[in-house]
Amino acid sequence: MRTARVSLLLPLLLAVALPAGAAENISTHKAGSGFKLYDGESGAVNFRVYGYARYLNQKALDGTYTDSFGDEKPVDIRHDIQFSKITLYWYGWLINKDFRYLTYVWSANTSQGLGAQVVVAGNFGYRFSEHLTLSAGIGALPGVRSTEGNFPYWLGTDNRLIADEYFRPSYTSGIWARGDVTDRLQYILMLGNNLSQLGVDAAQLDNKLDAWSGALYWMPGTGEYGGGSFGDYEDHQEIATRFGAHFTYSTEDRQSQPGTEAPENSQIRISDGNVIFTPGLFGAGVSIIDATYHMLSLDAGVKYQGFSLDGEFYYRWVNDFNGTNIDQLSFDDLSDTGFQIQASKMVKPQVLQLYLSGSKIFGEYGDPSDVRLGANWFPWQNRSIRWGNEFIYLDQSPVGALSLPYVVGGDGLLFNSNLEVNF
Repeated sequence: MRTARVSLLLPLLLAVALPAGAAENISTHKAGSGFKLYDGESGAVNFRVYGYARYLNQKALDGTYTDSFGDEKPVDIRHDIQFSKITLYWYGWLINKDFRYLTYVWSANTSQGLGAQVVVAGNFGYRFSEHLTLSAGIGALPGVRSTEGNFPYWLGTDNRLIADEYFRPSYTSGIWARGDVTDRLQYILMLGNNLSQLGVDAAQLDNKLDAWSGALYWMPGTGEYGGGSFGDYEDHQEIATRFGAHFTYSTEDRQSQPGTEAPENSQIRISDGNVIFTPGLFGAGVSIIDATYHMLSLDAGVKYQGFSLDGEFYYRWVNDFNGTNIDQLSFDDLSDTGFQIQASKMVKPQVLQLYLSGSKIFGEYGDPSDVRLGANWFPWQNRSIRWGNEFIYLDQSPVGALSLPYVVGGDGLLFNSNLEVNF
């Protein structure tokens, strides 16, 4: 891990050494706003790009892990460089400035050959007032804070802590409403097809259309929270606070689950990493065909003068099992809780950010956890480009995918370094 240690130190050294004259070449471009291609009487077209290149070193992880049923399984350890993701966005308005559209092409290059490796998607929306914007298309179920629409403004580059990844819903087709209840209280409410539709075709979906998810968040300090971002890059000079609550409900079946390595995959797992729909998992001849997922999360955060502290609590229960030989199950429901905590500090405003974070799951089949230490360097004092370096210590991770730096069953230390563009 010598290379990893050097990589983490480089942003610190470069940030300190950034010459004062470099500020003359710094753009005032707002990250994620892209640039305008066309603006006319009947509509507008804007373009933006997001992507990152990742160096990943998992060689210090254990080569196998044993699940809660005593089965030893291999861990596919990686050491590679990938142009991991590229997303091209076109957005604007049509006919009426309150009728908005977003279209995008997204490729997760770590998943070449798998379902949803390339996605062409988007959504339409109409803003009736500050209290209501109604949208339809593909969107994120707002079941946790990280799916409220604050991507990619996380501390790590395009990856969540394992508790967040384990409990959260994902992206699906549906309709949703969002807006202000008051100046400091906002809501999101969505009805979707299932917990995760990426990599799932229409024929695989059930006909229940009952994935409900909602978020309500209050920002009593300053009335905003940096767009919901993690970390205080905005350098609040007054204390900013937020408190949020989320709830998600969905009937899920085995057929409509995305592949375990699908990009942005969201699976219902137990805390040793096994998917609950695996035939024979809970006994010979026992197979769960469908179940009902419920998930509650509560979060709170504070930002002040470059410092941020954010926490989130999760409670998930799964019941109403149907399938083969279900009467042989030793339980009526599966219930897990967990939490995550993230602390960060801009040690050099708009240039260098350090963070420490961790999460833990208290499950019926194990209590996995992770701890992270990272640094983000913004070489041109602009969030459009950052170099992020992160150590992650895993204790029996129950989640993972090719698009993520961690793997199911991962135990030990890994390192990832990411050059990210969010123009």
